[in-house]
Amino acid sequence: MVVKKAILTGGGHATRLRPITTTINKHLIPLANKPMIFYAIEKVVEVGVREIAINVNPGETELQKYVGDGGHWGVNIRYFEQTGGPQGIAHVVSCARDFLGDDPFIFFLSDNIILGSLKEMADKFTRGGYSACLAFAEVPDPERFGVPEFDESGNLKRVVEKPTHPACNMAQTGIYFYDKHFFDAFSNIKKSDRGEYEISDINTWLLENGFKVGWEKVKSWWKDTGKPIDLITANQLLLDQLNDADFQNNAVIEQGARIEGKVSMGHGTRVGPKVVIRGPVIIGENCVLEDCIIGPYATIGAGTEVYSAEIEHSIIFDNVDINCPLRILDSIIGKNATIISGHQIPQGGHKMLLGDNTSIEM
Repeated sequence: MVVKKAILTGGGHATRLRPITTTINKHLIPLANKPMIFYAIEKVVEVGVREIAINVNPGETELQKYVGDGGHWGVNIRYFEQTGGPQGIAHVVSCARDFLGDDPFIFFLSDNIILGSLKEMADKFTRGGYSACLAFAEVPDPERFGVPEFDESGNLKRVVEKPTHPACNMAQTGIYFYDKHFFDAFSNIKKSDRGEYEISDINTWLLENGFKVGWEKVKSWWKDTGKPIDLITANQLLLDQLNDADFQNNAVIEQGARIEGKVSMGHGTRVGPKVVIRGPVIIGENCVLEDCIIGPYATIGAGTEVYSAEIEHSIIFDNVDINCPLRILDSIIGKNATIISGHQIPQGGHKMLLGDNTSIEM
């Protein structure tokens, strides 16, 4: 039995990523020059999902424009709002009850980036007769997540949300498989002290009431992109996993420019004679690069112009204008930002988190 339905998250306000998320939905932040939520869609489609419902913030329109109706992936995508305001991620699923019916489903938090496939986990869930299957990963800060607790025999006995004293260094990854008994659990749990229906309580209720709950430890890299450095790290790792065929060079490159490693550049982009690009790097369409050094691990959005700067390990959005002799590293710069020359440049380089339409003189 193939799981054919999925719930993806596309809401929330991502306050830890402001000012970037002041003007853009977090799930549309480009990683390897592709909106973050696209990776979640690709993962569930890969294991056979054909219908997807995406939770969005009230009044949201931008995400729908980017994602569309799913035709690009050969699936059907619809959108729904979380009624009654934010009440936890378990409540998100409950709002999609009519869509899900009694069918099994994947619940994927779309701000999670995982490099490996979900096929092994999907096979375990469908063949093992589980009511739930959970993915755990080792993390340095488990107190930020739902943490599993095991008995002396190594059997999973509960999941505790954001414990003060975690029982282990593993965390729920935001990737869950459930059958219809999710709704039995939801009808029997109460809001936590922080006023939310916790997904950890769903999992614990199923365990404590005799339902079969499996789990898998993530073997590949996984990241919850809750902080700016997480986005930069995810961007780097996604660039590393791209195939040679993903790097297409369609730019006009003037004599004297030096291109090293895997570099992708879009149509209409022009590279001047004093430019050095060190891959892996992705540069969008209609960009202008003059007298600058780009990479490694930089992604630059469409319509961006860079003069005299060095950019490394950074995410640059669309239509940014950088015109000054800066070394920019470990930075995120939002759409339409402008950075122009000022006075003295500090040693070591500048580190930035700039929202859309920012203008800086340095």
